[in-house]
Amino acid sequence: MDIKRISPFLSVSPQIYPAHMEKIAAMGFKTIINNRPDKEADDQPLAQELSAEAAKNGMVFINQPVIPGHVTRQDAENFTTELKRVQGPVLAFCRTGTRCTMLWAMSEARHMDADVILSFAASMGYDLKAHRATFKYIAGRAAGD
Repeated sequence: MDIKRISPFLSVSPQIYPAHMEKIAAMGFKTIINNRPDKEADDQPLAQELSAEAAKNGMVFINQPVIPGHVTRQDAENFTTELKRVQGPVLAFCRTGTRCTMLWAMSEARHMDADVILSFAASMGYDLKAHRATFKYIAGRAAGD
């Protein structure tokens, strides 16, 4: 597992597996958000399997699949809504962690400078530079522009 901490409340990770659930729970995570659609790859476990293992280990499992390369504003709004209603710490995962980081970035863009978001994401190994205009657009909408 390659878990990267965005904040005390949220961390992101590449694909996790049922065998990881006990360790994830022992690390203190209370909620897991799956941002990967079932059957995106042949070797990934189904959300139902992961959900069952999360429950066995006392964690809430939220399935919010996001199509790779097509993270929408609605996806980000759904992610933000889920984060507001769950107990943390939260571990969000997808194939590489990039989608989860993008969802976080879009939710933060309304009150965080795009360059700060890009720099932080890059420090964790996620290149979101191609989305600078998206973050600036979200910030402009939040400011009422």
